[in-house]
Amino acid sequence: MHSGLGRIGGNRVEETGHIDTSRPHVARMYDYYLGGKDNFQVDRDAVAAVEVAMPEVRQLALENRAFLRRAVRFMAQTGIRQFIDIGAGLPTVGNTHEIAQRAAPDAHVVYVDKDPIVLAHGRALLATDDRTTVVTADLREPRKVIEHPDVRELIDFDRPVGVMLIAMTHFLRTDEFDPVIGALRDALAPGSHLAATHVTVDNHPPEAVDGVEAAYRATPTPIYFRREDEIAAVFAGFELVEPGLVTIDKWRPDPVDPAPEPTHWLIGGVGRRP
Repeated sequence: MHSGLGRIGGNRVEETGHIDTSRPHVARMYDYYLGGKDNFQVDRDAVAAVEVAMPEVRQLALENRAFLRRAVRFMAQTGIRQFIDIGAGLPTVGNTHEIAQRAAPDAHVVYVDKDPIVLAHGRALLATDDRTTVVTADLREPRKVIEHPDVRELIDFDRPVGVMLIAMTHFLRTDEFDPVIGALRDALAPGSHLAATHVTVDNHPPEAVDGVEAAYRATPTPIYFRREDEIAAVFAGFELVEPGLVTIDKWRPDPVDPAPEPTHWLIGGVGRRP
């Protein structure tokens, strides 16, 4: 975490740190998948390597965003009025706060990302929104996320919270699931929800999986493909809501907000903390 503090409108945010352009970064790669311009040649080269193994990766990113929108709307409909989006990435159309506040205008949203470029863009995006802020923190240090003063300013952990881990848990080693996701879970009040998506090896050629994993080894954040039964461990301590853990095209499809054709590379779900 960076120690300096600035402001976004009425909210404190940390000063940006050094932006490393010598290695690809997953937030900037994801921005490029979605057609954004906040990326560098090193990120575009990494994406090209991913596309060789997984030509559907841009479609996958759009499919993932569609799942996020459905999950946020679902949580808002259940009464959730505060959200933490961890690994939020760079701003794009249909951000969590836009979806949440469209459904519930009083919703509070905190974005968390460890890349300082996300903070820099978040400043501009949230300049006039005092119910939304962005902090620089690392998923692998969950206590620092939970105890961050700007998180505490907007999030009351005595009330239900919606936590978004969209395309994030596949960057954790299996032995990190319990200390990271478990720490988040244990901080949440009953009735809180967790939404997560994760890449799967199921029904995909091993050479494609190996190619994507090799491309991500060039980043500071290697990626780990898993089987559905392994991905289920993400939701330990949560009760999965219907339809459970599925390829994300099957999770409560919305004809009003249709997703692109499914790639079946992502498994996801939403769990409720009992």
